Amino acid sequence: MKRIAVLGYGAVGRETAALFAARGDDVIVAQRHAPKQLPMGVRFAACDVTSRESVTTVCAGRDVAICAVGFPYDWRVWERTWPAAIDALLSACEHTGARFVFADNLYMAGPQTAPLTEDLPLTNYGQKPRIRSAITRLWQAAHVSGRVRAVAVRGSDFYGPDVSTSVLSAFGVARLLRDQAALIPYSPDFPHDFTYVPDFAHAIVTLADASDDAYGQAWNVPNAPTHTLRELLTLSAQIARVRLHVRVIPGWLMPVMGLFSRDIHELIEMRFQTDRPYRVDATKYKTRFGGDPTPFEQGLGATIEFYRRTA
Repeated sequence: MKRIAVLGYGAVGRETAALFAARGDDVIVAQRHAPKQLPMGVRFAACDVTSRESVTTVCAGRDVAICAVGFPYDWRVWERTWPAAIDALLSACEHTGARFVFADNLYMAGPQTAPLTEDLPLTNYGQKPRIRSAITRLWQAAHVSGRVRAVAVRGSDFYGPDVSTSVLSAFGVARLLRDQAALIPYSPDFPHDFTYVPDFAHAIVTLADASDDAYGQAWNVPNAPTHTLRELLTLSAQIARVRLHVRVIPGWLMPVMGLFSRDIHELIEMRFQTDRPYRVDATKYKTRFGGDPTPFEQGLGATIEFYRRTA
């Protein structure tokens, strides 16, 4: 039995805590406010993830600290909160001896044309990618110096049940089920890798269990075979037996809409993820740990079932 602290209880934190709890681990979920529901046996601890003292209290006696934290999608917030949160987590792990597992994304790779691998240089492009590069350097330096055993698990754009920020799930599948047009803020016709959140959680558990030689590095999560977003919306409509209607926000309109919507504004600098093929190379993970990602037929089916059940 492992003693686990899951900091953050969004889509990834929920799935990760549930996997650890299901196998009998001792799990604490920590964030500012208590969730409405927790898996049986999982405890809650109030925590300010940007406070060293608060995070150290949560991590005391834990074998592993999982960072599944999410902050508002605003680079101004990220610039203030992400370095503070990573500093607090690394300090807590140093003082308590807990391993640090970071549920990460791929922003730090910046604009690329080839499939994304873990060894790409850290970018200084833009605001959010630059911030993700900076916090990557923090955990890498902590590991190299011997302060902390740290590892990052990197996923592409999320989809799955109850993923409120997902273009494929919340702005695609959920709207189709309401007989509305899927609302897409970029071209849906480039090949694009999507990460099924339960697969991401499984990879986090795998790295939490891995030996120390897997630490000090990043691991890309395997995804189902690459499709375009339009193909996945078409498949979703077929599975759900609903009408397919896709509305794409024109690129020229995005800056105008960004004047009124912070979320739209923040998407503009991330166009490099959607204005070309976006593929993730997870060969390293599959070679070491094996396993098959969830097929889209199954993942989209579960997503459809969730939105129908909760409508």
